[in-house]
Amino acid sequence: MMMTKKITIDPVTRVEGHGKVTIKLDENNNVIESRLHVVEFRGFERFVQGHPYWEAIVLVQRLCGICPVSHHLCAAKAMDHVIGVPSEQLTPIAEKMRRLMHYGQFFQSHVLHFFYLAAPDLLFGFDADPVKRNIVGVINSFPDLAKKAVLMRKFGQEIIKVTAGKKVHGTGAIPGGINRHLTMDEKNFFLNPTNLEFNADLMVEWAQEGLEIFKQYHKTHQSFIDGFANFESNYLSLVRKDGALDLYHGGLRSITHDGQKIFDHVDYQDYTNYISEEVRNWTYMKFPFIKSIGPEKGWYRVGPLARLNTCDFIPTPLAQKEFEVYKKYSNGKPNGNSMLMHWARLIETLHAAEVMRDLLNDPDLYSEGELVKTGVRTGEGVGVIEAPRGTLFHHYRVDKNDLITMCNLIVSTTSNNEGINRAVNWVANNIISGSKEIPESMLNQVEVAIRAYDPCLSCATHAVGQMPLMIDLLDHKDNILDRKVKNI
Repeated sequence: MMMTKKITIDPVTRVEGHGKVTIKLDENNNVIESRLHVVEFRGFERFVQGHPYWEAIVLVQRLCGICPVSHHLCAAKAMDHVIGVPSEQLTPIAEKMRRLMHYGQFFQSHVLHFFYLAAPDLLFGFDADPVKRNIVGVINSFPDLAKKAVLMRKFGQEIIKVTAGKKVHGTGAIPGGINRHLTMDEKNFFLNPTNLEFNADLMVEWAQEGLEIFKQYHKTHQSFIDGFANFESNYLSLVRKDGALDLYHGGLRSITHDGQKIFDHVDYQDYTNYISEEVRNWTYMKFPFIKSIGPEKGWYRVGPLARLNTCDFIPTPLAQKEFEVYKKYSNGKPNGNSMLMHWARLIETLHAAEVMRDLLNDPDLYSEGELVKTGVRTGEGVGVIEAPRGTLFHHYRVDKNDLITMCNLIVSTTSNNEGINRAVNWVANNIISGSKEIPESMLNQVEVAIRAYDPCLSCATHAVGQMPLMIDLLDHKDNILDRKVKNI
């Protein structure tokens, strides 16, 4: 009988949350199976039940310290429907304040991922000493770049603060609207052209510089980047009525790997008619799929790669120009390359910077207009928003006593679960398979594949508590032969 070994990467580093990768080898060190496990308890879908519906908008932010705004706004959009105020019926100031909050969140989250988590691999190389290949190494070797990254993230966080009330776990969005407008002092704080380290124009400029870092890296490492974890899939995102990229609101569009539409401009209140989930016994993350295709071939990817595959254009000039370059590179076809997720993410960062600047100049945000609208209670609502990592679903039912009786969450990383597993499997088969030893450089490339998706594993499992992510080497009876553990 052929003996097998299992390599477990635990924890996986430089991702939000933690998980575990196992790679099973036969006696010839060929890969026969690879999996990303998330082994922590799912809690929040039950945790919010029994709470008044208005509390959920704040409670669900505790799912994540990186993207709480996404959960805050998605829950708010769901509760808008619960009280009978669809998103299209919000007052102009309420919608624009929410959008500003959301794009501030997008900006800071994308900056965090690229400069803090992904850039060390690009700047120092995947084989570099991990002691240097981290954000501290970036600070020491590229101090000007690091300073800009810190200030960019600060800008996004300050936007969140003035729209949500505080930088983390804010309270700005409420059922039917928002609870504040901006002041002129706050406007001047963000638009002051004399502040040479902190204004909206600088954020646009620095976002362009960040984009150039990846584009230049791609030019000099084209064969590696283009060949790394490149595979076909379906894609899903929100798009605006005219097909534009819209990170806050729109209809659901899904396309195949070659760009054929599976469904288009679907009202997300009806998402259960189009999307389902399956469970597997080795992970707490579910596996969503498109119902009309089925679980085997109906899996899809979400996030920056998917959004730039599904949308027709980007409604800000500088990002649109970069989008055209990006699309030309793949001859206008959907791009399946996991590593080009970084390129797409940085185009979105530029788009977010442009949108923030435009909104900060919008007089509606400083008016004394109506902040909240009311409607006729429905008792059920679905909110969908494009979180930084991809399409986020919140679904609630509320009883006559205003208490939540049902909650279903499909978060971005859950939708990317199959894609991440396939990226890990690509690395396992193309980088690790056949090797007698698993050096740090090979382990890191497994993590690089996962990191490209910017996964939020705590969100994906709606987890309560810590979740350390691990490589174990096991025999055919799953006895541990070796273990690789990284300190975080």
